[in-house]
Amino acid sequence: MLKPIDQSQSRLPDPDKNTGRDIVIWDGQCNFCRSLVMRLFRLDWTSRLAFISLHDQRVAERYPELSFDALMDQMWVVTKEGGRYGGADAVGYLSLRMPALWLLAPLMHLPWSQPLWRAMHRWVARRRYRLAGKNCEGGTCHLHK
Repeated sequence: MLKPIDQSQSRLPDPDKNTGRDIVIWDGQCNFCRSLVMRLFRLDWTSRLAFISLHDQRVAERYPELSFDALMDQMWVVTKEGGRYGGADAVGYLSLRMPALWLLAPLMHLPWSQPLWRAMHRWVARRRYRLAGKNCEGGTCHLHK
């Protein structure tokens, strides 16, 4: 049985202790992702977000419609209303919800720009371990795709 991933992550608001927030599901073994999530946490001035690693057993239990491969392909935001946004769409959603990201919102929502943002997000997501490495419990894990 998997145990919950360290939330460093312990500073990050846990969805079980912070109900009524949008939930960011991210790769807790990815150093690149960890850096971005910690920045996102610091920019969450209005405390709208809770965070959980995709490697936490609660994710598979609560969001069975999100396959492991889909979770590994991109960050996801599950809204408090139950909506699901992945990758660049998640960033676009957050740019409208978080005051600290409002300057990003006009760029994220330019007409016809979503295919470009999605392609850029996919490019980075596929190379994230090569860009910053992995941080696995016990120092061992396999490289996903």
